Amino acid sequence: MSQLTLLLLAAGSSSRFGLHVKKQWLRINHKPLWQFVADKLSNTNLFEKVIIVSSPDDISFMQHYADYTFVAGGNTRQQSLKNGLNEVTSEFVLVSDIARACISNNFLASIIAKKGSNDCIVPYLKVTDTVVYENQTIDREKVKRIQTPQLSRTAILKDALNSKEEFTDESSAIVAFGGTREFILGEEDAHKITFVKDLNSIPCLESPSKDILSGTGFDVHAFDDKGEMFLGGVKIESDFGFKAHSDGDVAIHALIDALLGAAGMGDIGMMFPDNDAAYKGIDSKELLKRVVKKIHDFGFIIINVDITIAAEKPRLSKYKLQIRQTLAPLLNCESSRVNIKATTTEKLGFIGRGEGVGVMAHANLKYFDWTLEK
Repeated sequence: MSQLTLLLLAAGSSSRFGLHVKKQWLRINHKPLWQFVADKLSNTNLFEKVIIVSSPDDISFMQHYADYTFVAGGNTRQQSLKNGLNEVTSEFVLVSDIARACISNNFLASIIAKKGSNDCIVPYLKVTDTVVYENQTIDREKVKRIQTPQLSRTAILKDALNSKEEFTDESSAIVAFGGTREFILGEEDAHKITFVKDLNSIPCLESPSKDILSGTGFDVHAFDDKGEMFLGGVKIESDFGFKAHSDGDVAIHALIDALLGAAGMGDIGMMFPDNDAAYKGIDSKELLKRVVKKIHDFGFIIINVDITIAAEKPRLSKYKLQIRQTLAPLLNCESSRVNIKATTTEKLGFIGRGEGVGVMAHANLKYFDWTLEK
């Protein structure tokens, strides 16, 4: 066995990135960035285990993509690192950031070749500009720009992080603990994505696929003589409402399933369980807002939606435009991309008997094209 674990940090909020998409979910062809980096490094067959530390909200979706070990991160990089190290049993661990996307095989090999020579192996870049610190020009030859990945002895790194002090990299923690580190020359192309403009410095990333992703949703609700009726976020004049855990907006529920289906993110019941008191009587527009935000966070753009409402009663023709205009801003798309249809079942079935409403929804998504933002 290699006695070496790869630990990738991907739990950041991307607050400095400057786009609504989390940088972990930028698409490289079809793969999100985190998977692209993990697969690229894993395919070298140098690691006995690959651990990805991510936001708890992302993990369930990440598991649909790859069979790595996923660990929930913390509020800081250091806490996320500590959480990931709890799953490391090998003698050595290589820690890197998902945002450092273009680590070449030669760069990786140069780090691993030093395994065991010191407690931490640290790649760095030289500084070529003049450096001034507190109004004093200092010798730039003594200044290093530290990179990841960093290779550490697992036991020493775990002990070094049991400190109240916050460290920005592994080597600083190990040196503060009394351990040793060795510097090796890094690689300019191993640039870290922090801001949108950094994408201009990442040579190995392929643009997102142009494929269109489609999903369908279907939902039904029986009538209830209690409460108000909402369809597509619009209050409908009616003497009855729907039997439901939330506000019963069957149109939005079907739409949510269509969106989640196109994104490969499961269904509404997985995201908003109907046995969770937090969603009792909730406005379904709020649920839709949360779904749309997650879809955008995870690198998708909504192209269009098409909704068919099947109801013998109430009559909905006068509400179709209002529903369209209500849903469009929630979906962050033009109202012309939100189509609403109403039909009956010609007196057939429970809908025809006037016992409830059924809705079919269809949604098309595409990947966010980050190449247009560079």
